[in-house]
Amino acid sequence: MSSGQESVFSEYESDTSQTSKLLRKFKETPFVPIGMAGFAAVVGYGLYRLKHRGDMKMSLHLIHMRVAAQGFVVGAITCGVLYSMFREYVVKPKE
Repeated sequence: MSSGQESVFSEYESDTSQTSKLLRKFKETPFVPIGMAGFAAVVGYGLYRLKHRGDMKMSLHLIHMRVAAQGFVVGAITCGVLYSMFREYVVKPKE
C-alpha cells in the first residue's frame, strides 16, 4: 500500500461511531438528507392519502406518489449539484 492510501484509511478509521461518520457526511453534502427526508415525507403523505383516495384507482395513486417522490429527490440532487458548483467556482478564491 502506498502512503496516500494509508492516510485515507486512517482518516475514516479515526471516527469510530456511526453517528459521527453520518454527521460528517451530512455536513459535506447537505442536500442528501434533505432529499431523503422529502422522499420519506412524500411517501408518508401518499400512504396517509391512500385511505382517502376516493374513486381514484390504486395504480394511478401509486404512480402519482412515485412521480412526486422522484421529483423531490431529483430536485434535491439538482440543488446539491448547483450548491457544489457555486462553492467550488464562485466562493472559492481564484488562484
